[in-house]
Parts: sequence; C-alpha cells; structure tokens
Amino acid sequence: MAYPAPPPPLKVVLIEDSLLVRQTMGAVLGEMVGLEVVGGAADEAAAIELLLRQQPDLAIVDLQLRSGSGLGVLRALAREPERFGRPRAVVFSHHNHALLREHCQALGAERFFDKATQLAELLAYVRQALPS
Repeated sequence: MAYPAPPPPLKVVLIEDSLLVRQTMGAVLGEMVGLEVVGGAADEAAAIELLLRQQPDLAIVDLQLRSGSGLGVLRALAREPERFGRPRAVVFSHHNHALLREHCQALGAERFFDKATQLAELLAYVRQALPS
C-alpha cells in the first residue's frame, strides 16, 4: 500500500542583524518537524537577495539591520509580492511602538512579536503555520 508523500517543509528565512540571535533561532526552529530554515541575512540587500533566491513560505524580520532596515525588506515584499513567492512575513524586534507596529502591518507583516517578551508566542505562531 502506498502512503501519500508528506507535505513539503515550511521554508523559513531569518532576517536579523545579530548572528547570535540568527543562530539561536535557527537552532530552535530547526528542531521543529516540517520546517526548514533555508537561510539568514543581516542587512537589507542580503535579505532581499535571499528572499528572491529561496522563495520562502515565511520571513521572520527584525527591524534593525546592519545596513538598511527591516522596513525596507517589508516594503520590497509589499511592492512586488509575486517576485518573492508571496511569503508570509512577521516582525520580531525590540522596537515595539504602536505606530511602528501599525506601519509594519500596513506593509504586510502578519504579526509583530516583541523580542523581549514574545519568543514563546512567535514559536507558537510558527508551529501553527507548519504543514499538517
């Protein structure tokens, strides 16, 4: 008897200026069955190139990057979503101000998670996005 093939893994990119945070998040997310971290970037230009190359399902975006910003990444995704494969985007940042959250949502970010207090919520969000 043939069994159906499992669904493809959820492809995730981490756009974060801190190497330590990228590596830690990559290790935590990499333990999730059905998820593949396909890359990380520390600046806006590298993030856009990574998104174009990998066509991920989900981008986790920090707002403060080494050069450029996470807002620039969100703007690029909003301007030409089909070019990037229409990934879902969430923000994971220390910069947690109401106007900034609204701006991120206006640029297409589905959720905004505060790095200081909402790691568990981000991980729960990613878990619910996994293919079943």
